[in-house]
Amino acid sequence: MLNYALVVFGIAAIGGLVLAVSVLRDKFAPWLLSILHALLGAVGLVLLIGILMQGPAPRQAQIGFVLLLIAALAGFFLASFHLRQKFPPKAVVAVHAGIAVAGFFTLLALVI
Repeated sequence: MLNYALVVFGIAAIGGLVLAVSVLRDKFAPWLLSILHALLGAVGLVLLIGILMQGPAPRQAQIGFVLLLIAALAGFFLASFHLRQKFPPKAVVAVHAGIAVAGFFTLLALVI
């Protein structure tokens, strides 16, 4: 199931890259892509919760989950700007992306 979560997060990351580039170019990100990005992130987190609920999980899986959960919370903050049709702080976009990438690679290291 971890492999599935990584695939979902990987696809979400591609969408996130497009969203981040839009914001960094001072353009509003496409709504549909923003919603898909959020949904894929949520699906990935649900898959990770399923893994963690099965019993003792490696510490690395727990750390990856926490990092991705923090990234999701930052994503809600960014979405609040999108809803108000304002540009979010670029630094927050960079922090959101950095935390998400750290969580992704933390989980990927378990598989490799």
